[in-house]
This record gives sequence, C-alpha cells and structure tokens, in this order.
Amino acid sequence: MRYLISVLLLVLSGCASQDRYIQWETQAPESFPKLTAIGYAPLATQPAKEASQRVLMAMQASKIAAYRELAEQVYGQQLSASSSVKDWMLSDDNIQASVSGVIRGARVVKSYPVGDHYVTELELDFQQVWALYQQQNRPQTVKEVTYF
Repeated sequence: MRYLISVLLLVLSGCASQDRYIQWETQAPESFPKLTAIGYAPLATQPAKEASQRVLMAMQASKIAAYRELAEQVYGQQLSASSSVKDWMLSDDNIQASVSGVIRGARVVKSYPVGDHYVTELELDFQQVWALYQQQNRPQTVKEVTYF
C-alpha cells in the first residue's frame, strides 16, 4: 500500500512540474433576462413645505424603492424571525427583512405621479450587466493549454 501511494505521489508531482501556457476564452451566458421593478412613494407625507419639493422628494424615494425591489430580485431577501411564548400563549412575534447588494446598469423606464403617489419604473437588462461585469472582472475559461 505504501508503495502504491509513493508511486502515485511521484506521478502527480511529475505532472505538476511541467511548464505550460494556458490561453483563456470568455464564455457568454446562453440568455440574458430583463428584470423590472416599480417603486412607490406618497406625495403628501414628504417633509417639505412646498409642493414642488414634495414631488422631487417623492421622485427620489420612489426611485430608491424601485432599486430595492431590483436588489430583492437579484440577491434575495434575508429574513430574521423570532417568537416568544409565555404561559402557553404567543406573547411576541417579530419578523425583520433586509436586502443588500449592488445594482449596476439599471435604467429608469418611467417616472410619473399617480394620484397621491409618485411611481418610478426601472429595468435591469442582464446583457448590459454582463458587459459591465466583463469590463471589471474578466471571468474566463481555458481555451487551450500548451505544454513545453
């Protein structure tokens, strides 16, 4: 058994010491989905005196809400829950939700008022996300290996 292990280690170490040149090729995904998200914000509860300021604040808030929805679609939502029982009865029940991530390449499709709310629609085209990712990270696969 020791002889077999020694031979195996010798063979493997011989393979690792060869000089080689690896040529890489980037692989594109087969399909690129498009995600959409809609964010809403109330106009009346914005903390401003002037109506025009409330509209601008609601525009920004609805855009942030839409980005949060996109992040939830891309990265998922983390949930944390706890319950307490006292005297065989539920005394406390808490659920917290959070999302964390970076959204690049989204574009505003529409931004408009509807009644007492402001609405922003976003679109995230994963073909553009992939192109942005390629510029930064350059993921690659082995195209060819040449041993010397």
